[in-house]
Amino acid sequence: MARTKDFDENEVLNKAVDLFWLKGYNATSMQDLVDGLGISRSSLYDTFGDKHTLFIKALETYQSNNAGSICGITGSDQPAKQVIKQLLEYIAGGLLCDQANKGCFLVNAEVEVAPHDEQVSRMICQNDQQVEDAFYKVIKKGQEKGELTNAQDARALARFIFNTVKGMRVTAKSTKDKAVFDDIINTTLSVLD
Repeated sequence: MARTKDFDENEVLNKAVDLFWLKGYNATSMQDLVDGLGISRSSLYDTFGDKHTLFIKALETYQSNNAGSICGITGSDQPAKQVIKQLLEYIAGGLLCDQANKGCFLVNAEVEVAPHDEQVSRMICQNDQQVEDAFYKVIKKGQEKGELTNAQDARALARFIFNTVKGMRVTAKSTKDKAVFDDIINTTLSVLD
């Protein structure tokens, strides 16, 4: 008869997200995972496989949690510029509240792991494309309604704004000055006029 697990897999997976996010992939040892997740080494291997598999599952969990928030904002019926402003402010707000200066787990993985790991690289590229597409849809709709300028291509604007988001996530690792993020948001929004 199979043993029942005496832990909640989702709770453990969320702890893994926090641990990898704080320490990074390479600096997180198996002993760190055992200690931080509060499960035995054998339970960790039996449930999640090796460290790399757990890291992938942690990235997927983080991405899934963030995708829901982004889709909720970009799916709004408000004017396009307001939707983009809300999204940028939502991202900045989360970064400013992060006392550990962790930045973004996906951006951190992109810098640390993706150059050497094809699976992580594919995950990051897919996530990037989804977020860029979300911006594109909002911008295109705003251009069609006459809310935003048609002077620039919607796809180019989406890429610019997405790149700005990535830059904000890196900037948050070194500053918590709200004025810096306000300037970034206001300048970004100005390209839509």
